[in-house]
Amino acid sequence: MSRLHPPLLIALALLTACGDPVPAFTSPDGDPSAPDAATPDTGLDDADLDDDALDASPDADPGVDLDADDLADALDPDSPDADPDLIDADTPDADPAVGTPCAVDGRPGLCLDTSDCLAPLRPTPGLCPGPASVQCCAPPPEGGACDPDAMPAPLTLPAEEPGDPGCPPGMASVEDFCVDRFEATLVEIIPNASPRPWSPFFNPGDRRVRALSLRGAIPQGYISQTQAGRACAEAQKRLCSDDEWLRACQGPQGFTYPYGDSRQPGDCNDARSAHPAVELFGNDNPFGQLSHPCINQLPDSLAPAGDHPLCLSPDGAFDMMGNLHEWTSNPSGVFRGGFYVDTVRNGPGCLYLTTAHAPSYSDYSTGFRCCADPE
Repeated sequence: MSRLHPPLLIALALLTACGDPVPAFTSPDGDPSAPDAATPDTGLDDADLDDDALDASPDADPGVDLDADDLADALDPDSPDADPDLIDADTPDADPAVGTPCAVDGRPGLCLDTSDCLAPLRPTPGLCPGPASVQCCAPPPEGGACDPDAMPAPLTLPAEEPGDPGCPPGMASVEDFCVDRFEATLVEIIPNASPRPWSPFFNPGDRRVRALSLRGAIPQGYISQTQAGRACAEAQKRLCSDDEWLRACQGPQGFTYPYGDSRQPGDCNDARSAHPAVELFGNDNPFGQLSHPCINQLPDSLAPAGDHPLCLSPDGAFDMMGNLHEWTSNPSGVFRGGFYVDTVRNGPGCLYLTTAHAPSYSDYSTGFRCCADPE
């Protein structure tokens, strides 16, 4: 984590105070406490409907008034209102990119480590120099409200990291196959043009898209098994079989969790306290709007790939528990591993299994990664 000047922390705290931030299940045998793999993963507990669960910013001060123009003036060295402490973020252990002014669709921000980008400010990759963890931290559209018609996507994406010996780029070696180290990000294939990053908050429809395995990118939700299989094929890969997925998650030891047999809360992105659909929509039919693009743009929801370094399997695959459900190639429609709200209800960790949906199903929680044969 980078070290920030106190004035910078104060400015970020003021920005976070501006504007609005963006059924229990019963098993077939009638036992409401038993996990049911055929149950939709709403992840909703009774507490989620409590008023406190719906408040994304209980400490917000509605009297604070600091808009994007104020931040732009503070960051402009030629402005009479420039704040030198905001412009100069040099510290002994800081990345040189940290503190560099940036903008997201005209909204001014600062290049910060993602761990320092405080909600409701949001990090956007591809707009800052330096490592993938340094991203442009800026207010969301319209003073905190997510714009459901916008399709945010990075301007550029980093190259895939070298693969393990015998595996394509971005992939780890697991016994007799290769698996993506990271949950998949998509690029759209455009005739006679370079591939273009696809927004991870929108279903790609019938577009031709290719799966990439990228550290620090926002992984693709809102995708069906059928679409995920096509995206893997465009990358000369395939969806993992159930056996391959389990082996990649559990390691040769057969762990319950990617990191071992004992659950370590917080090691993975696996237990958000409030259901995001309930937070966003309250009692206005939240589970009828699970494909809404703003769900995965809420603070403390979907994390960048590899953002939880301890959520790592023995063979080197990140986020196989939590973050996004991951489709396998099972033709009946199976996804595994749980997501950022729940990794318990349908089984613990690597054993989490959902069979309730057809291959054509998608929502905010459905993602994937690819497997491949060794080269």
